[in-house]
Amino acid sequence: MAVKVISSGLSTTVQDLGRPGYYHLGIPLSGGMDRFALRVANMLVGNDEGAAVLEAVFMGPELEFTAAATVAVTGGDLPPKLNGEERAGWEAFPVKAGDRLSFGFLKSGARAYIAVSGGIDVPLKLGSRSTYTLGALGGHEGRALKAGDELPVGKGGAGKGSVPTNLRRMPGNPAELRMLPGLYWHRITAEAGTRFFADTWKVAPEADRIGYRFRGGTALDFVPREQPFGAGSNPSNIVDACYPYGSIQVPGGTEPIVLHRDAVSGGGYMMLGCVISADMDLIGQLQPHAPARFVEVSMDQALQARHDRQAALARVRSHLGL
Repeated sequence: MAVKVISSGLSTTVQDLGRPGYYHLGIPLSGGMDRFALRVANMLVGNDEGAAVLEAVFMGPELEFTAAATVAVTGGDLPPKLNGEERAGWEAFPVKAGDRLSFGFLKSGARAYIAVSGGIDVPLKLGSRSTYTLGALGGHEGRALKAGDELPVGKGGAGKGSVPTNLRRMPGNPAELRMLPGLYWHRITAEAGTRFFADTWKVAPEADRIGYRFRGGTALDFVPREQPFGAGSNPSNIVDACYPYGSIQVPGGTEPIVLHRDAVSGGGYMMLGCVISADMDLIGQLQPHAPARFVEVSMDQALQARHDRQAALARVRSHLGL
C-alpha cells in the first residue's frame, strides 16, 4: 500500500520518536515535536507507539490512499476531512482505496499527527525514519513532502476507538513551561531572575523545529564579569558548551530561545536553564504570539512531572484496552 501526496500543506514531514545517540556528532534527535500526540495517534490505529507518522504544521496535506487502512489524527485541532466530510480528531476511522484525506482550518494548537495503520514505511536512517531537513536525513528523501510523493505503508491492524478530551494534553493559556535553572543562572542578577519568571512572554514568529523564540518580557541584567578567554564580548556569551534539549539561551539577554528536536548541539550562548522533558510537547503546540510563562521547578518536581506524563500515557492505553 502507498499514500499519495496530492498537496503537501505548509510543512509536512515523516516523524517517529527520533534517533537518539548521535547528538555528540551534531545529529539531533529529531522526531515528533509533540511526542504524546504522536504516540496516541499510533495507539489509535494499532501501530507500535514509535511508528512513523506525518507531522503537519499549521496546515494539513491532502492525501490519497491506494488500499484500505485505518487513520487517526491527533495533536492540534486541525479538522480531518474524508472525501470532504469532516471526521473527529483523536479517533480512528477507516479509509478505502481511492479515498482522499484533507483538512480544514487550524482551530487550536500548531501541529497535527496523522497515523496510518502499518506506519509510514520509509527507510530507516541511523535507526529512525524521522526527517531532519537541515541534514537532508531520514523521512522521504530527507525533506518535507511535496505534491506527487508516494509514501509506502507497512501492514497494519485494526483501529482502537477514540480518546476523550480529558485524556488529551495541550498547553494552557498562557502555557506554563516548567524549567530547571541551569549552570549559568549565576550570570544574571537576582532581580533579573525574579522578573524572568514573573513576565508573560509571547512566541515569536521565529519558532520552528530547531528552537522557539520568545519575546515581550524584560531584558536580563547580567552580573559584571571579567570576560573569559574564548568567550564573545556580549555578556550572554560563554566559552562554547554543549546544549541539552530544552535549554534556554538568551542572546544579548533579550529574547529567550528554547532549543527543540532539531537543535544544534553546542555553541557560545549561556543557558538560563532547561525546560523539563514533560513540557517539551507543549512547546510544539504553541502558535506564534501565544502567551507563555516559565515556571521554576526542582529536580524532584521535574522527575515527578516525567512520572505523571508516563502515567497519562498509561491511562490512554488503558482506555483503549492496550
